[in-house]
Amino acid sequence: MLLTISTTHQPATDLGYLLHKNPARLQTVEVSGGQAHVFYPEATAERCTAALLLDLDPVGLVRGRGERGGEGFALEQYVNDRPYVASSFLSVALSKAFSTAMNGTCKDRPALPAEALPLAVKVAVVAAPGPDWPRRLFEPLGYQVETEAYALDPTQPAWGDSQYYTLHLRHDGLRLQDVLTHLYVLLPVLDNNKHYYVDQTEAEKLLHRGGDWLPRHPERDFITRRYLRYRALYVNPTLARLLEGEEDEGSADSVSPRTEEAEGSPVENASPQAAESKDAAHDLAESATLPKVSLHDQRLQQVAQEIYQLAPKRVLDLGCGEGKLLRLLLRQPKIDYILGMDVSHQALTRAAQRLHLAEMPPRQRARLDLIQGSLLYKDERLAGFDAAALVEVIEHLDPSRLAALEAVVFGQARPGHVFVTTPNADYNQFYDTLSAGTFRHTDHRFEWSRAEFAAWATAVAERHGYQVRLVAMGEEVEGVGGPSQMAVFGL
Repeated sequence: MLLTISTTHQPATDLGYLLHKNPARLQTVEVSGGQAHVFYPEATAERCTAALLLDLDPVGLVRGRGERGGEGFALEQYVNDRPYVASSFLSVALSKAFSTAMNGTCKDRPALPAEALPLAVKVAVVAAPGPDWPRRLFEPLGYQVETEAYALDPTQPAWGDSQYYTLHLRHDGLRLQDVLTHLYVLLPVLDNNKHYYVDQTEAEKLLHRGGDWLPRHPERDFITRRYLRYRALYVNPTLARLLEGEEDEGSADSVSPRTEEAEGSPVENASPQAAESKDAAHDLAESATLPKVSLHDQRLQQVAQEIYQLAPKRVLDLGCGEGKLLRLLLRQPKIDYILGMDVSHQALTRAAQRLHLAEMPPRQRARLDLIQGSLLYKDERLAGFDAAALVEVIEHLDPSRLAALEAVVFGQARPGHVFVTTPNADYNQFYDTLSAGTFRHTDHRFEWSRAEFAAWATAVAERHGYQVRLVAMGEEVEGVGGPSQMAVFGL
């Protein structure tokens, strides 16, 4: 994929100073999946063009993905558009190759980044949800937008155009820093197929890069939803933070409430007015085609997000199973050390395999340990942690053994925060396969209503000096709650 930036600013070769890349030589940067090459097809005082050529290795993109490599059809991991379509790969390459320019600094010409320059950008090629979307995203930012369409098959005119376009952007006067930031955010939005996991870190990136212009953009909601891959856990708080400044100034804009469907289909609840609009209908239909997120994964993501907000250094995953939460925690660089414990040796073996423990780089490997142990017996290894998670653990114990778990976790280990999740029995009425009095899993020893869980959590907190708050998990139903529930204990 190829991106070029041109200017006729005088002298045009100032572009080299801004990009911190010498026009006289080729420069190469290693990026995920391949290499990014920076060179200048032209560099005169009258006109200068910088090119970023991203060369992805198709084999490298597939290597290590195993059976999950292709999810759409049998050969998708080998036959796809990832090597040549401007996507999150190009966005990452921009931030790595032009980080100095994107941050608005220039050592040799300190005043230059603040200058508005005439700039022209060409991206070959972009994928878009429709032919009008490049304009809808870039024109509100002051760009003149042109797109070159490509026939799906030149020999079959009746098939019409493909979803791919060459994108041309022009602006008569804009800081280079702004152009790079707009591309960094909006190219992945057009493509909507990020190659890395979306979590709170991505929400912070969007707020950092889009905070100056995104709140006023008419497609603000669409951009935020697609940038964060429709994860309501991150979309809704991010929109609220984007709008904080406007609300303080008396803006009439507001964020419409959104939720996720039961078992995790990320579909948004539009307001009645929005539901009547053509654009909202398009967005809803599009989001419905995304892979569903299971309720189990929603729980893990919500717990991981709660832990992220605490910024702990040492974290326990008690009853870690096959390591799904551990994987999410490892993606939080502020956590120095993670200890996963499970009573099952077989589960720990699978966790080590799935996390590729043996192949981890030494620094990453030093952050994680897996141990076998029981929550019913005191264990000195559990002391000294900032946070502990028990995700869908307590319901697998006989009620008579909860006192022993309480003594170990809250009495002896005493982490600064404890996150306990369990099914909400009030919600079981919505499961057609469950008859009255039966549990969701044959290994469950009990399932508590919201009132029963609240009573247990409150009593535990009082006995051990914790504060506690209760949180619904999954799509809530009025008067019933969500399918799962969480107690967050804090010292």
